[in-house]
Amino acid sequence: MKTSGIIAIVAVTLAAATYANPIDRIRPDAPELAEYGTLPVGVQTLTFIHPDQIDVVAINGQDAPRYDRPLVVEVWYPAAEPAPARGTYTAMMRDGVTEVSLTGRATRDAAPITGERFPLVVISHGYPGNRYLMSHLGENLASKGYVTVSIDHADSTYSDQETFGSTLLNRPIDKRFVIDQMASLEGPLGQIIDANATGVIGYSMGGYGALVFGGAGVTQAATEYSWGTPNRLLERHLAGSESHEALIDPRVRAIVAIGPWGRNADLWDAGGMAGLRKPTLFMAGDSDDVSVYEAIRTIFREAVGTDRHLLTFENANHNAAATMPAPAESWQPVEELDFVPFEHYADPVWDTVRMNNIAQHFTTAFFDIHLKGDTTKRPFLDLIPTAADGVIALDEDANPTEDHTYWTGFGPRTAKGLRFETRLNGE
Repeated sequence: MKTSGIIAIVAVTLAAATYANPIDRIRPDAPELAEYGTLPVGVQTLTFIHPDQIDVVAINGQDAPRYDRPLVVEVWYPAAEPAPARGTYTAMMRDGVTEVSLTGRATRDAAPITGERFPLVVISHGYPGNRYLMSHLGENLASKGYVTVSIDHADSTYSDQETFGSTLLNRPIDKRFVIDQMASLEGPLGQIIDANATGVIGYSMGGYGALVFGGAGVTQAATEYSWGTPNRLLERHLAGSESHEALIDPRVRAIVAIGPWGRNADLWDAGGMAGLRKPTLFMAGDSDDVSVYEAIRTIFREAVGTDRHLLTFENANHNAAATMPAPAESWQPVEELDFVPFEHYADPVWDTVRMNNIAQHFTTAFFDIHLKGDTTKRPFLDLIPTAADGVIALDEDANPTEDHTYWTGFGPRTAKGLRFETRLNGE
């Protein structure tokens, strides 16, 4: 190797080492649509106040105290100018007390691009979590022509984890409110948002909220659980109720539900799940023992009211696809937890960056189809079910022949360990 090549490699390595906890890494073997787009990315932190909401945490007896519910959000968007340097974020770690620095490609408070409008994507974390947990998707989609807004769900973050009943009630309500707020934003940022073409990404309890929001009403039994929302307040999301029907937002055109929690606890039945009416891309690990993979497959089978896909990571657990790479600080034990926080982010089998890249690839194809009407992305979802069964057949110019069945967008050998299934409305 030439000396100049060695120097270049060393320079890149040293530069990467100075970036704390990068969220934006793209592996050389990433699928085609994983790479960042051509648009510069800006980021802003906003705070919305949802007035006069039920304070589930403060309920004592039959009273239903009310409060103004704060929601902090991170917004990524196409920016007017390229980033002068890598951007940084200060995020709370899983222990709820340790602040960590993350780095990515967004410029803080950059001026939004002008003259265009972009679909809106709402991102909802797990329980507990925070608005940075899926920041890799937030940045990546913004670079491809989306405005993405990731929510810190009050009572459900690392630093304010409260009663689970608040999460059950508020997740879909928070999403609807944030869409309303983004749609009514004024100024340069508001001018580029097309909230009439909205997608929702939800992980774990965020996935639960996304499915309720998409039409999957809960069971009567779910409203009566002693560990759930008190005083049957969850009846607001009861399948077939007027209140649940009123929640469903016509602006939402597609949902990505990653490891959605709830069917394992019978929050839905077949009738309630049949109410899901938004095209949905499910992602899950087939070793998920939190949301339980077979329960997720049941959701996939029972959601007969819409077109849907299921992307499965073989041997992955509950952290499949969604979470950002584990911060370096999370690799050490902490006093606040009885497990090493690394476990909250990582998977024992799969590399997190690899899963992030695959999630970026499929989410891009799915949202481009449903939010932008880009039918050229359909081949990326028209796949044989088991990637390992794919045949690589290329001509002398490396173009696929009629015998080629390997997954579109994946290089040879790089789709191993994945499955992709599709069911249409009515199936």
